[in-house]
Amino acid sequence: MRIVNMHEAKTHLSRLVEAAAGGEPFIIARAGKPLVRVTAVAAPAPGGRRVGFLTGQISVPQDFDRIGSAEIAGQFEGGE
Repeated sequence: MRIVNMHEAKTHLSRLVEAAAGGEPFIIARAGKPLVRVTAVAAPAPGGRRVGFLTGQISVPQDFDRIGSAEIAGQFEGGE
């Protein structure tokens, strides 16, 4: 594993991070003493959102977007 000093890491950070993301981790050292190891983070699963994962487990009322609308309108109009 490559060891780079602090100054080199600051100077070439973007190149070093690119290499680490590509599977080449490295260690940053100060005065020859290793301080931290930089490695790639595991990528999230492709697709991101899981649409429909609660299908059949919950139900949303048909008037969901109107629930409490009278109370909200009253608050805007100065009522209680």
